[in-house]
Amino acid sequence: MINWAEITVINSLFGGMLIGAAASILILFNGKIAGISGILGGLLRPKKNDSAWRVMFLLGLVISPIIYSMLHPLPTITVNANITTIVIAGILVGIGTRYGSGCTSGHGVCGIARLSPRSIVATISFILAGAVTVFLLRLFTQSMGSL
Repeated sequence: MINWAEITVINSLFGGMLIGAAASILILFNGKIAGISGILGGLLRPKKNDSAWRVMFLLGLVISPIIYSMLHPLPTITVNANITTIVIAGILVGIGTRYGSGCTSGHGVCGIARLSPRSIVATISFILAGAVTVFLLRLFTQSMGSL
């Protein structure tokens, strides 16, 4: 459940600006799209002189919250799913990124900013699929609870 009282507009705006800045810097200085699945996938099939920036980008994703936690408390995260559900969800997301030729960061942040029709359609598909999944899961769990 989302605790709406804890959502801060300023922090969210600042976070979005940082994501946009990082994506802009990567494309301007390296000519690469900041799609996380593509960056990680490129490490699994490395090309000559193409791994260092990928490793640094991914390290930044891991190190950033550690640095942030030294300055501010991290939010409490509660996951109401077992490990099997989480693993299956991760596999499905991985399959989806392959079929969709990218993930939400590549299509949603970078692709839409470049006015890519393929990315716009992909992002709409991600959002609709997520909304339908949540609706069906809630409907299913409510019907199971009434049995």
